[in-house]
Amino acid sequence: MKRREFLSRSATAGLSLGVLSACGGGGSSSPDGGKPGTDNPGTGNPGQPGPTPNAPEMPSYGGPDPFQHGVASGDPLANQVILWTRLTAAGLDEIPVIVEVARDATFATPVYQGVGYARSQNDFTVKLDPLLPEPETTYFYRFRSLGFTSPVGRTRTAPAPGAQVDHLRLAVVSCSNLPYGWFNAYARVARRADLDAVLHLGDYIYEYAQGEYNDADLAGPRPVDPPHEIITLDDYRRRYACYRRDPDLQECHRQHPFICVWDDHEIANDAWMDGAENHNEGEGDFADRKRAAVRAYYEWMPIRMGFPDRDMRIYRRFDYGDLLTLVMLDTRLIGRDPQVDSPSEARDRNRQLLGQDQRQWLFEQLEYSRGRGARWHVIGQQVMLSPLTLGTLPDTPNWDLGGGAQLNYDQWDGYQTSRRALLGRIEAMALDNTVVLTGDIHSSWAMDVSADPGNPLVYNRFTGQGSLAVEFVTPAVTSPAAPSKALSDLARAALVPLNPHLKWVDLFHRGYLVLDLTAEHCKADWFHLNTVSEPDDSEFFARSYLTRDGQNHVERASQPSAPKTAAPPLAPATQGIKP
Repeated sequence: MKRREFLSRSATAGLSLGVLSACGGGGSSSPDGGKPGTDNPGTGNPGQPGPTPNAPEMPSYGGPDPFQHGVASGDPLANQVILWTRLTAAGLDEIPVIVEVARDATFATPVYQGVGYARSQNDFTVKLDPLLPEPETTYFYRFRSLGFTSPVGRTRTAPAPGAQVDHLRLAVVSCSNLPYGWFNAYARVARRADLDAVLHLGDYIYEYAQGEYNDADLAGPRPVDPPHEIITLDDYRRRYACYRRDPDLQECHRQHPFICVWDDHEIANDAWMDGAENHNEGEGDFADRKRAAVRAYYEWMPIRMGFPDRDMRIYRRFDYGDLLTLVMLDTRLIGRDPQVDSPSEARDRNRQLLGQDQRQWLFEQLEYSRGRGARWHVIGQQVMLSPLTLGTLPDTPNWDLGGGAQLNYDQWDGYQTSRRALLGRIEAMALDNTVVLTGDIHSSWAMDVSADPGNPLVYNRFTGQGSLAVEFVTPAVTSPAAPSKALSDLARAALVPLNPHLKWVDLFHRGYLVLDLTAEHCKADWFHLNTVSEPDDSEFFARSYLTRDGQNHVERASQPSAPKTAAPPLAPATQGIKP
């Protein structure tokens, strides 16, 4: 069963299970862990304050503030981080943009000055990848162009690969559909001064036309541009520009470096390698649409392109000292076969989710992470890895039987050979401390990851024995799940007994999670919102689960982790200025 059909049938059945279908550094972020690529390194002097080197002559300009889409940073390494902005200055091209980086928000202690260019060929977006002097350090940055200065941004480099790291905190978000609500989750994440980075697991934008997948009551205050479904390069660029005018999203980018991957809605619903459910007759060639979507993604997101001649290859790795190896996967575009409708098709041994190259790369990264002595091996990806069934049964892959009645073939349940290969590799390596982070499904989940959770000889639901890893699923920023808490509670009461590896699920609330990592634990704290129907400053702690070093299964915690002590200050709330 495919995603939209699953939603429809579940709604007809009157059960909120329909919401379960998915949405509608200190090392290197180059894919192979080698020397990272750069998008627009510009020119500059690391660690040398003073006049901007080779300062270019600015064109004449008498218009408004050109920094309409804020600033952003991303893909942090030990001595590098992508810095991003965009200029809006009608009639101009090849516009020089000066970037300044300092240790303090007043720029009294500068460490880098450089120059990039806003060009029409890149939709006037600017990326620089400066070399910075210190790992695991908070820096402040700003851009200057056309007589204006951007808001001050704040970013942070990753720890050096071999450094001892005691504590990391990462916010995890996904599924931010602008016409379905206010970005209150981004606003709350922006205020957390102790975060090392924000992971966005996809569906950063949505492709639908105005009114097609939205809260009708918000059509006035939350319109999208362009108003039609996005298909061309200009369409995708305009949709990113629309989202990036949102003040809460701008603030979240301004305060924290992002590490991002795409899911399907950055292209079209239920995308796979050569098509999508929401790519229809009359919308042109899908390959052209995919190229346009990917190009706009790289232009507008603070992401480092590992191989400029292989822009579809977004999967990459980040090392955070001796505490964490973070692997970001692409389960959508690079190797996914089309979705299927039946258990027998889902078991087809030739079906792939990752593709051969990415799968081999992932296995190599797990070996690398263990070899370098990282405590935690975290996989950031889009769709749910663990089975989701109406009754989990023992799996007998050699007979193509068992496993239970899957509910959503868009996730790894529809690609069982791929899941079996990954879990088989983790088991063969005897690899402890693997954590899977998932988005896509608009809801919150905590699960053990077992190769055969329905078989009591393999997995013990009461002790967690037999679990190979754990999976934490972050809720949506705005995209909807269950229409009410009552239906969410009903679905949870049905699903938990039927899926022994499932420990908790909330299908109603939007929000985000904070991943807290120490040598002793990897802990997920879920924070939920009271509403996305209006701007709202409130949130509440929903639930916490952790896995302890070497245990490979989840257990409930009674309260969220304490923030880091002596967190660096947030960037000041200044607007762009004209000197």
